Amino acid sequence: MNASHLARSTIRQLIELGVSNFVLSPGSRNAPLSLALNEASEKGLIDLHVKIDERGAAYFALGIAKATNNYVALICTSGTAVANYHPAALEAYHSQLNLLFLTADRPSRLRKTGANQTTLQNGILVPLKTTDTSEPIDCASLLRGGPVHVNLQFDEPLLEKDSSIDWLDGITHTKVKEIVTTSGELNVSPRSIIVIGHDRAGFSEEMINEVITKSGLPVIAEDPLSFSGAIAHAALFLSDASLRESFKADEIVVIGRTTLSRSINSYIAQAARTIVIDPRAEEIDSAREASQILFQLPAIQPTSIDAQWNGLWDQAGKLAEKALELGWSEQFVAREIARLIPDGSALFVGSSRPVRDLEALAQPRKGIHTFANRGLAGIDGNISTAFGIATVFDRTYSIVGDLTFLHDLSALTNTSSDNHTVFIIDNNGGGIFSTLPQAGSDGFEKVFGTPHHLNLEAIIKGFGYSVEKVKSASDLNRAFGHSGLHFVIVEVPTRETNAITLKELHQRVISAVRIGSNLA
Repeated sequence: MNASHLARSTIRQLIELGVSNFVLSPGSRNAPLSLALNEASEKGLIDLHVKIDERGAAYFALGIAKATNNYVALICTSGTAVANYHPAALEAYHSQLNLLFLTADRPSRLRKTGANQTTLQNGILVPLKTTDTSEPIDCASLLRGGPVHVNLQFDEPLLEKDSSIDWLDGITHTKVKEIVTTSGELNVSPRSIIVIGHDRAGFSEEMINEVITKSGLPVIAEDPLSFSGAIAHAALFLSDASLRESFKADEIVVIGRTTLSRSINSYIAQAARTIVIDPRAEEIDSAREASQILFQLPAIQPTSIDAQWNGLWDQAGKLAEKALELGWSEQFVAREIARLIPDGSALFVGSSRPVRDLEALAQPRKGIHTFANRGLAGIDGNISTAFGIATVFDRTYSIVGDLTFLHDLSALTNTSSDNHTVFIIDNNGGGIFSTLPQAGSDGFEKVFGTPHHLNLEAIIKGFGYSVEKVKSASDLNRAFGHSGLHFVIVEVPTRETNAITLKELHQRVISAVRIGSNLA
């Protein structure tokens, strides 16, 4: 099969299926695809993003896929380039994000012969299945939701001698069929509660908000910035075993995965009955346990409304809110950023401490679009993911830790003109470990704390970007006024101080809820 014909056939099909974003990393074996994409870009048919680092490119594409809920195509050359897609492929698999990995390869006859830049690319992105071919493919049959890997074998010659054919003439668009994700009705006890994981099992905010509003049940949300009616600070007061018992539900409906707080998972575990709603439980999380598992989102209806039950939760959230007395700290910063972000903006939240601080401390609200990599919750590729999201929204904000920022530093090699403010919490190391059982163990700083002792301001300026440091609430407020790509280094107390602050905060909130609810 002629290499140019194979590349053009594939790209034309994708354009006709509505794929508009293509993320390309330069190489030799993928030259037929690169040239075809350039032609389509020149005609204004696609948005072509060129990224030199395949790992960052994959996360950048993942960010666009999150923000658009449409397929984004990734293109790279053969060899180690493909392996660099694997972290993002795993994240996409466990989150069921729409990524198409188009990897260029040598012909299959060259495998295991010692040929240059040739490895076993078929199945390299496990658990993704690979369509390994040197012939044209039916792209519509592959783009059925979730990540897809197509390995295209290109034989020499890679370039078309006669390029006079207008292979993009007469483009027509056929939308990929959407998979139905709502169905039926679920009847539950009046003393039930809905718990929503940060990734929402892939369902839209609008869809879930409609379901929970009609149900009339209390709601705990790992992402309180998408569900304004959620109980405030449940992750804090449910860290107390006696309060978990006092708030014990007959049934708990869990939408998606709960991955952030031990307190919430402990609360779910004690329920007499749990119902999980998550399409991924059918194949990806097939060993997941619950009293009942549903793959589609039903209408959730209690048999009646228990005003006392609902009031107990509402009062607890209000009592917890009143007990929050925060000085300058990581928790204060997360809470203030959540409050100050303008309506209509996007927010990307980094893994580790920032996403947990927002869950526990942000006052529930609406009006913003929140994203995080919760498929596998890694710190790799977070900056690239945020950069991808920023291409879709007029105004984007991100909050990440210093190690998360450094882990994806290569993302800064790609210039950006998007309005994007990145807040970096600088506590000189891995702050979350100071809140875990290994805190204080022998060798803690070396193997867990991992202080970097780096001047983040100098690093960012070295890439030519706008940057400032903030050390107070007033400084933080002023940091919201920038346009373009801007970095804000947030200097906070030490990791050890932060761990102490968190413990004291938990106790203060627990005491307030116990006393105010007459549960002391």
